[in-house]
Amino acid sequence: MHGASIYWLARGLARHGVLSGRDIAGFAWKQARFKLRGTEHHGHIQSVRASALELVAGYPVAEMRQLCEEVVDRDISPRILAPVQRLAERHLEADQEVWLVTASPIELAGVIATRLGLTGALATIAEVADGCYTGRLVGDLMHGPAKAEGIAALAAERGLDLDQCTAYSDSANDLPMLRKVGKAIAVNPDARLARQARHHGWPVLDYRRGRRAAKLALPSAAAAGVAAGLFYLLRGRDRE
Repeated sequence: MHGASIYWLARGLARHGVLSGRDIAGFAWKQARFKLRGTEHHGHIQSVRASALELVAGYPVAEMRQLCEEVVDRDISPRILAPVQRLAERHLEADQEVWLVTASPIELAGVIATRLGLTGALATIAEVADGCYTGRLVGDLMHGPAKAEGIAALAAERGLDLDQCTAYSDSANDLPMLRKVGKAIAVNPDARLARQARHHGWPVLDYRRGRRAAKLALPSAAAAGVAAGLFYLLRGRDRE
């Protein structure tokens, strides 16, 4: 998608008075840094996570779910790249499972997966007590190595063979996940992932146009593509 889903969630929280103008400005600055660098740094993700957890502590889960539906329909769905959505649809039409694997909150990821008709989502889970967020996580952020661990657990649970799975990503932070499956595909990759794709001979799907695609090795060009957040794990049912 264009932009980071956590940023649009922060905008939604600001509209509902959960975040202040200063809070939303901080999220906007982090989003701007991400666009300029063209890569998703672990420190950036951890910073967003800490800010988000602190700000939503005590917030009702039911209200968050309603807000996520509003944010997806208003801000996120229009920014999902049509070619990527069609790609997911083709896998679904071929009777294959399609999973969204993202560092975004499970409430947000779940709505996105539902709206797109995907099989399900693996995402970051916040701890809940008495119907409200505690400000802590259940497990770790679904990011980097945690994604590789997450899809391995998913495969074990559903009886999938990861060697028969395909993972799509735009970020080098997902290299642990990409190396875990039988087929890795880079989509609008950042500079580091583009280099790794060339090194490993992975297919590259680039939906950027003109100079953006031509300057693939430059962080600023990579930033113009899809923000990390939508990652698909695809696996067809056993064929005879």
